[in-house]
Amino acid sequence: MLEVLNETSVNDATVQVSNFFSKNNLMSHLNDFGNWAVSAVATIILALVIWLIGKKVIKTVIKILRRMLDRGKLDEGVKTFTLSATRVLLYIFLFIIVVDTLGFQTTSLITLFGTGALAIGMSLQGSLSNFAGGILILIFKPFVIGDYIVVGTNEGSVVSIGILYTKLRTVDNKVIMLPNGTLSNSNITNVGAENYRRLDIEIGISYEADIKDAKRVLSEIIDKKKSILKIPGKEARVVVKSLDDSCVTLETRTWLKTEDYWDTRFELLEEFKEGLDKNGISIPFNQMDVHLISE
Repeated sequence: MLEVLNETSVNDATVQVSNFFSKNNLMSHLNDFGNWAVSAVATIILALVIWLIGKKVIKTVIKILRRMLDRGKLDEGVKTFTLSATRVLLYIFLFIIVVDTLGFQTTSLITLFGTGALAIGMSLQGSLSNFAGGILILIFKPFVIGDYIVVGTNEGSVVSIGILYTKLRTVDNKVIMLPNGTLSNSNITNVGAENYRRLDIEIGISYEADIKDAKRVLSEIIDKKKSILKIPGKEARVVVKSLDDSCVTLETRTWLKTEDYWDTRFELLEEFKEGLDKNGISIPFNQMDVHLISE
């Protein structure tokens, strides 16, 4: 019985092999392979054509976008970022089209891109905040390179505006790196935005001093200072600002070029002190009078 089964199995296998290698069957498989090869080659050629045409279209779009940006007044950093981001997005879109043309499933590929972008965004949350702040600063320009700004307890001249950080140089030549994310959400005082700036200096005199005489001394010093501008409607003034506990506070208000602000301020403080001393006008310091009452 076993021998009969083995002989039957061998016969069946022989028949199957003979059928597979028959002329008609081989020609059928050869035709199928030829059709597949032609289709595959045609698909690959089509994908290459799409890729080459897509690259030319992207270059054309980038050129047109560059011309549009050059007509505006955007910062060079914003232009570079916009062009780079647009180029990357267009190439990703072209890559997905080519992959879909080759017959691959693009749904999983898009999901992979999205997951990767989310993971990168979570790990670089702080940097992305600075990046977004840098873009806002470059677009809206609350300050430019060379401006003197005050941000919280930090102040100095703007040396550079990067995508992530803004660099300040203080008057004593220290460098401060401010994150753009924090900077874009802060109150910024731009004292260098205008060509002219008002210089206010407070100085106290004793209650025994002659106010008119003190104002005359300060006015004469101001009139001799060449850096102080004589602009109609913005003339230099010396006013009584307040009556304080131990002194009468005078204030001088003058206008000058922004770049002359600090040097003029330092010089006037010294000259005010010397001028008041020469005229016998004292500058009081905080003091307390103690009266003893005997019973």
